[in-house]
Amino acid sequence: MAKAANQFEDPNFTPITYDPQYLLQVNGLKKYFPIKSGMISRTVGYVKAVDGVTFNLKRGTTMGLVGESGCGKTTTGRTILRLYDTKTAGQVLFNGQEVYDLSPKEMRAMRTKMQIIFQDPFSSLQPRMPIGEIIGEAVREHNLVSKEEFDDYIDQVMDNCGLQPFHKDRYPHEFSGGQRQRICIARALALNPDFVVCDEPVSALDVSIQAQIINLLNDIQEKYKLTYLFISHDLSVVEHISDQVGVMYLGNLVEYGATEDIFRNPLHPYTKALFSAIPVPDPTVKMNRIVLEGSIPSPANPPKGCKFHTRCANCMECCKEVEPEQKEIEPGHFVVCHLYDN
Repeated sequence: MAKAANQFEDPNFTPITYDPQYLLQVNGLKKYFPIKSGMISRTVGYVKAVDGVTFNLKRGTTMGLVGESGCGKTTTGRTILRLYDTKTAGQVLFNGQEVYDLSPKEMRAMRTKMQIIFQDPFSSLQPRMPIGEIIGEAVREHNLVSKEEFDDYIDQVMDNCGLQPFHKDRYPHEFSGGQRQRICIARALALNPDFVVCDEPVSALDVSIQAQIINLLNDIQEKYKLTYLFISHDLSVVEHISDQVGVMYLGNLVEYGATEDIFRNPLHPYTKALFSAIPVPDPTVKMNRIVLEGSIPSPANPPKGCKFHTRCANCMECCKEVEPEQKEIEPGHFVVCHLYDN
């Protein structure tokens, strides 16, 4: 299995070693999905959903991951959590351990430390189970508390997430969208994790409810020193909740840095186009919208060179042939673009 994965390894790939200041270290991560064809289901190509993503996430901080639909944000989060059986190439170090080297028994123990909050709170909840059982199912499975303490523990978890003890016997369809998302958060927190992937946790909610859920996530993070990977389309939410921001395009991280640096000084043409679409709550301000021409190329057949060159107004000849490398323009602020070669 390792041999098959190595054919996709970057020839310049350099493995990293554990750095204690980081809870999560992702290095050159790739996840390709095979395209099957014919009667014998022969592999005729690959969808390059995640194609060489590298970042580090400090303990107790939040990294926002933004980009257009289909750019690979959710696949990145799921690959980090090992919700797929294999990765294609790269490293995922969680507390210094390579997640994909763990045995099933070790991975089972690791599951309590890594959790996810899904985008759609309704489809991710079992409709035939009361929410007390939904929240407590994994707690019971991993024997986190004794039978005598179980009910009190679930009550405490629900209280932390703004739910009442009498809600335990109700079913998911009896709750509003915001309450269902609180149930999903409670289910993730019940295992006392260190790291949570928040996969667009507020995109299906009204703005007022969004604010409540964001504040709840902030309060819980401060209380329990959690580390978040926050996946979202909403740049204003990402700016509010994140310490660092990564901008993804077609499976690649094109810009990465501290939130203040990214929003103050966006460097990549794609980042500038994304930020130009943020609405300004002032009718007298003229929007300088950057409209990208064309559509996103297929991840199964990405263009040569820089993947963004087919839509970039600053495209040069080298962009069409040579893949740009990651450069550190200012301390902690990285960009992947030929405009900064010099």
